[in-house]
Amino acid sequence: MDIQAPDSVLLAEASARYGRAELALRLGRDVKTLSRWEKSGRLEPAFRLAILFMLRGEKEKRPPGDFTFIDLFAGIGGTRRGFEQVGGECVFTSEWDSSAQRTYRMNNPHDDHPIVGDIHELTQKPGGWDLLPEHFDVLVAGFPCQPFSIAGVSKKNSLGRAHGFACEAQGTLFFDIANILEKRRPAAFLLENVKNLRGHDKGNTFRVIEKVLREELNYEIYPEVKDAKGFVPQHRERFYIVGFRRDVGFSWDAFNAPAPDEKVMRDILHPEDGTETAEDPYTTGPMAKVNAKYTLSPKLWNYLQGYAKKHQEQGNGFGFGLVGKDDTARTLSARYYKDGSEILVSQGKRKNPRRLTPRECARLMGFDAPGRRFEIPVADTPAYKQFGNSVVVPVIAEIARIMKPGILELKKESERKRVRAA
Repeated sequence: MDIQAPDSVLLAEASARYGRAELALRLGRDVKTLSRWEKSGRLEPAFRLAILFMLRGEKEKRPPGDFTFIDLFAGIGGTRRGFEQVGGECVFTSEWDSSAQRTYRMNNPHDDHPIVGDIHELTQKPGGWDLLPEHFDVLVAGFPCQPFSIAGVSKKNSLGRAHGFACEAQGTLFFDIANILEKRRPAAFLLENVKNLRGHDKGNTFRVIEKVLREELNYEIYPEVKDAKGFVPQHRERFYIVGFRRDVGFSWDAFNAPAPDEKVMRDILHPEDGTETAEDPYTTGPMAKVNAKYTLSPKLWNYLQGYAKKHQEQGNGFGFGLVGKDDTARTLSARYYKDGSEILVSQGKRKNPRRLTPRECARLMGFDAPGRRFEIPVADTPAYKQFGNSVVVPVIAEIARIMKPGILELKKESERKRVRAA
């Protein structure tokens, strides 16, 4: 592979290797877009880089992992990144958002499996189950929170009809997860959701989830809320449900959380002193100063101050979150692109505060690691959405670490059964 090759040559080589449909899927674009690129002979820099990674990656074979997992509702791969840090190997991916697919694929160019865009393609459509590996050790999923309908359950009881999760969870995304757990019976799973899942829909949502996992699918489950504070300089509480096919002695007591002030904002902010190489468009010049476009306009800054003052006078806590280098930030949300109000970086009294750059968001979510920088191939708005919707990678890695002994124990058990059955 010649990295200096013209765009048209790289595109032709990638099309020949993967086929046009698969290449479009890997790049998060459609075949019509590929046709337009082929006609013009030109690629956007981010897509050129993605193709270079893909062509290079096919020649680099990674050793098998200690265990395998499938990545559902994958987003940009935060959960995957955490499980890979403890020796896991991803063997299947599902994510519907094309922009997130693009980021995911660029950061995982070695994959030999496509990204399935719609999880319903697996569980609801003919041939869907053929896309999913027959055997894998762990299912991980950061699924959206949806209410369950329990209407008609009492009527079905009176008619002697089974309802179970096939009734209560039908039509929700959790139903697809339950289906996969039932049919594939992996050793373990990790489900991630917002902190308020327990109280969602007056508690009915978690009641159904707990009932399905424990009573109908016979998994031992361990629900827990964990804060990312200390792993990263961000107060971010999330609800995690760890599950095992049987009791393997798992305990959240083994979770090693750092001190809450272990990390502060200076650990993730651009230093702006020349010790960091400038990264366009986030930082510029020999000192790698943050691009002025991230500084709030006077109009927006005045609006946010007025909004905060209004709510303070009413006794409410609504307002912006201003942080300095020694502080911990509020939770980064998917709406951060709108005004950045939850995390504004102070630039001193004489200058308006600024938003985080997407690179700083990557660091705030734990994506950047020594020797492995996370690639951000999308514009600022989708990047903010992607990081705001993601998990904090080092938190996931720690959960994966304490899950691993149980995973390996059940994996050996499954392998012995398959050998006896052969």
